[in-house]
Amino acid sequence: MIAMQYSFTLPADYDMGIIDRRIAEKGHLLDNYPHLRFKAYLSARRTDATRSRDNLYAPFYLWDDVEGLNNFLGGDGFAGVSGAFGRPQVKSWFVWQAFVSPDVSQAAFATREIAPVDASIPLGERRKQESGRVLRDGEDNGILASVAGFEPATWTVVRFRLWAAEQPEQADEATRIYRVGHMSLPK
Repeated sequence: MIAMQYSFTLPADYDMGIIDRRIAEKGHLLDNYPHLRFKAYLSARRTDATRSRDNLYAPFYLWDDVEGLNNFLGGDGFAGVSGAFGRPQVKSWFVWQAFVSPDVSQAAFATREIAPVDASIPLGERRKQESGRVLRDGEDNGILASVAGFEPATWTVVRFRLWAAEQPEQADEATRIYRVGHMSLPK
């Protein structure tokens, strides 16, 4: 599996209703998309519970394989997003472990943390730690999905969670909180 995210930072006075309408009108287009485990349509506002410093549109994807990712990035949907907002930097991570609840469509909030990989800990040990965290997350009724992945160019891990309700985690440079506008899922 491969996790992927891109993000658009929007002006402070941007009408985020535009993003909400875009998600409402286009979100269903990736429902049942081949090789897609889920797409979480994410946004954050400077003025709401996400406690974001910026207005953001930042969808997060969990792909079964690279074929789905390549088909999406080379297709009309991504061309449309790029045409509307500019071509973004696309972050991707090799997934070490993922948990997706059957109730994931009920996700209301998401958190995403990017953390450096400490060189003093063997990578295999770090993978076990992160995978164990995901498995423990699967036992928490409030967590509807959890993903841990690794990016070797920057030696970072991603910890992504989808929540049924708002979480008290503090948004900072490493952790972002988002609202979920739509979940695209397989049937």
